[in-house]
Amino acid sequence: MKTEKSLKSRALDYLARRDYSRWELKRKLAPYAEDEDELDALLDELAEKHWQSDERFVENFVHSKSQKHGSLRLKQALKMKGVDEQTIASFLPDKKTELATAQAVWQKKFGRRAQTPQEKQKQIRFLLYRGFQMDVVMKVLKMDWDDY
Repeated sequence: MKTEKSLKSRALDYLARRDYSRWELKRKLAPYAEDEDELDALLDELAEKHWQSDERFVENFVHSKSQKHGSLRLKQALKMKGVDEQTIASFLPDKKTELATAQAVWQKKFGRRAQTPQEKQKQIRFLLYRGFQMDVVMKVLKMDWDDY
């Protein structure tokens, strides 16, 4: 005899593996919910007990991804996961940290100044793709070797 899992047990199974934003968890549980009110009530209960927290999700996400990506890319990824702007802004790295991260990413990938305009464009595109702001990218490319 096969028994159907309750909505709450499914939610707890998901949350036991990793943190989810409220929007992600709602999307994952929606096919199993009888109606949206039931699902919202469960999500409110999980948030009230601090089993699901958008703040904790954002903090963990930024911590795990910020060593390779800039704030623009982090912000975009978090928006796609349904997190609001205010929560995102409170956990994004500051300019100084982002500059240090961009330097480390650039050093690991290239390790030397661009010798031609094409190389410089390649380095700029790479850092922009990683989500660093243009002013940070330009600072990284203008730094003297003494800074390393």
